[in-house]
Amino acid sequence: SLNATVHKTSAGAASWLPVARVANLAAALDTLKEAGVWIYGTDASGDAYDKVDLTGPVALVIGSEGFGMGRLVREKCDFLLRLPMCGRITSLNASVAAGIFMYETLRQRTAKA
Repeated sequence: SLNATVHKTSAGAASWLPVARVANLAAALDTLKEAGVWIYGTDASGDAYDKVDLTGPVALVIGSEGFGMGRLVREKCDFLLRLPMCGRITSLNASVAAGIFMYETLRQRTAKA
């Protein structure tokens, strides 16, 4: 939930970003698809994040740390994206990964403008 700790760690960004709470993530992904949104999940088996066009309407699904996405949510994704990893590191903190994917989306959109 968006409690005081979340607000503080977001450095205030939580006050400016729209947040939607859903009871069923898989059903919410179906609704987004019906609205023309492409669903990109994050997974080590996916395509390189910087080789995919993220300029259209997209939703990014970030898996939980250590467990990734559940099977049903993963199946709802249109595409899977990955970050390059080196050595023994196999994943990043979910917020770090989300920041990288969101930045790449912004970078591609502003480069096209």
